[in-house]
Amino acid sequence: MVAVMELQEEMTPADAVLLMSSVPERISDLVFGLDETRLRYRHGPAFPTLGGLISHLLESGSKVDALLRHAHLDGLASADIRATIDPGPDPIREPPEGALQETIEDFARVRRRTVDLLHGWGKTEWERAIADPRGGSFTLLDICRMVTKHEMAHVAQIRNLTVLLPEPQDLGPRPPHHE
Repeated sequence: MVAVMELQEEMTPADAVLLMSSVPERISDLVFGLDETRLRYRHGPAFPTLGGLISHLLESGSKVDALLRHAHLDGLASADIRATIDPGPDPIREPPEGALQETIEDFARVRRRTVDLLHGWGKTEWERAIADPRGGSFTLLDICRMVTKHEMAHVAQIRNLTVLLPEPQDLGPRPPHHE
């Protein structure tokens, strides 16, 4: 496992691919066994729910994967890279009830295809630049480095929020409902 400190150093293509490939499993491991109540728990008014944060990561990760595939397969030369990696302050959507594990599995399948594609890239492809209309130009390796830093930061945030979840309380059987 690559430590977070090492993310500050220059990542090789192999490092970026390895970290990107680990994200679905890391998310799955962190949320394994959490019920809907715990996924919807909000630590405070300024915090997203755990489920909302995971949904954000899965959604942005899928958009990044699509951008990388289009850049490679379709020759995409321009894209709003920063908005693709981190869509910004839009309200974070909650995952549909009971659908989180399926959504993680879907993301894992898409990410595996992307990683398989990245494994075949040579130096020329990694150094190919895409223009960002908000300014600047980024190589495909730069984009993968930004994605990795963004995703690893969210994985750490998910881990931290998971650790802080209150223990589930067994309130006993529900009393019969009288009308």
